[in-house]
Amino acid sequence: MPNRTPHVLYIDDDPGLIRLVDKAMQRRGYRFSQASDAETGLRIIGNGDVDVVALDHYLPTGTGLDLLQALDGMENKPAIVYVTGSADMAIAVGALKAGATDFVPKSGAEEFMELLLAAIDQAIAHVRLSRAKAAAEREMQEARERAEMLLGEVNHRVANSLAMVAALVGLQANAVEDLEAKRALSETQARIQAIAGVHRHLYTSDDTRWVQIADYLNGLIGELENTMQAEDRTPSIRVQVERFPMPTEKVASLGVIVTELVTNAVKYAYSDREPGEVRVSMSRDGEVVRLVVEDDGIGWTGTGKPQGTGLGSRIVRAMAHSLDADVAYGEGPGTKVLVTFSA
Repeated sequence: MPNRTPHVLYIDDDPGLIRLVDKAMQRRGYRFSQASDAETGLRIIGNGDVDVVALDHYLPTGTGLDLLQALDGMENKPAIVYVTGSADMAIAVGALKAGATDFVPKSGAEEFMELLLAAIDQAIAHVRLSRAKAAAEREMQEARERAEMLLGEVNHRVANSLAMVAALVGLQANAVEDLEAKRALSETQARIQAIAGVHRHLYTSDDTRWVQIADYLNGLIGELENTMQAEDRTPSIRVQVERFPMPTEKVASLGVIVTELVTNAVKYAYSDREPGEVRVSMSRDGEVVRLVVEDDGIGWTGTGKPQGTGLGSRIVRAMAHSLDADVAYGEGPGTKVLVTFSA
C-alpha cells in the first residue's frame, strides 16, 4: 500500500450519493469503486486490493452488519467506515464492536461529505499502520523460523561431530593395552557423549532455550550403562528425575557432573565387595534444583585423598563453579553427593 494509490470502495444503493463520493475521491487522488449491494461489495473486496470500505447500514439485502460479520477473520481485511442514517446509536456501537474502524452519521450533504472524507483519510492512515505492523511481524516470524532451522542444523552437526570424536576415542581405548589408559580414555569418551547428548536434544526440540532434563539424564545414564557393560562392569543404576525444563546453557555442565559422579561410584564404591546400586535423583523446589548421586559402597566424605587420580573430583568442582552450585557430601554407609543450584 505505501507504494500505490489507496483504493476506496463505497457500498450504498443511493446512486446520487455515490456520484458525490466518487468526485470527492477523485479530488483526493484515491482510486474509487462502488457497489450497490453486499454481494457485489464482497466480490470486490475479495480481489484483495481494497484499503477502505465506506459501508452503508441499510442495503437491498440485509444490513452492513451482515457484511461486517462476513469479513470477520479475513486476513488483511480493509478498514471499515460505517455509514448510517439512523439516529439509533446502538447501530453505530454494534458496527464498532463488529470491527468497523469508524462511523459517520448521514446528515446534511455538505456536513456528511466532510465527515466521510475525514473518516476515510483517518482509516487509510490506520490501515497503512496495521498492514505495516502485520508485515513486520511476518518478517520477524520468518526470520525467527529461519534462525531456529539454522540453529537446529548447527546442533545436529555439532552432535554428529562430537559423536564421531567419542567414537574415535573409543577406538583408541580399544587399541591400548594399559588398563589405566584404557579406563581414562573411556571416561573421556563418556564426557564427550554427555555434551553431545545436549545437542541431540536441542536439534529435536521445539524450543532450543530449554532441555527437558528427565529425558536428557535418562538417555545419558542409559549410554553410561551400555559403555560400562561393554567393559565388563555391571552397574545397577536407578534414576528418579522429575520432569522439568532447564536452561540449555546449564545442561552440559550438569551432564558432565552426573557422568563423573556415576562413573566414580561404579569404579570405586564396590571395588572390594559385590556390585551394588548407584542412585541418581533430581528434583526442583521453586527455583532450587537438587541433584543427589549416592551408593551403598565403601563411602567417601569428600575430604582426604580421593581414590584414583582425583581428576573426576576436580571436574565436578569446575562444572559446579560454572553452575554456581554447592557440592556437599552427606552422611551414610556409602557416598552421597548433593549438588544444589538455581534453575
